[in-house]
Amino acid sequence: MITKEEIIDSLKPVRDPELNISVVDLGLIYDVCFENDGKKAIVHMTLTSPACPVGPQLMAAVHTKACSVNGIEDAEVKLVWTPKWDPKTMASEEAKDQLGIF
Repeated sequence: MITKEEIIDSLKPVRDPELNISVVDLGLIYDVCFENDGKKAIVHMTLTSPACPVGPQLMAAVHTKACSVNGIEDAEVKLVWTPKWDPKTMASEEAKDQLGIF
């Protein structure tokens, strides 16, 4: 059975091109659920802002990486805005350092 952690690990190479930080480290991936006996991954994610110009590009990259996990036949990326993204509480320590948040 594929786990949430496996999907999240597959998403680590996806980087926000403006910040050059992983979407996972930024805290933009909120959740991963499964359907169809675990063959479909549903990734709940947000963007750094509603007007993010690379939003469609990031969502496509997340979809591609989630589909690349062995055993996943399909993936869906759901864009969510709640809770509002806050790098002070959602980003990894490494991402906070890169963003200058102390």
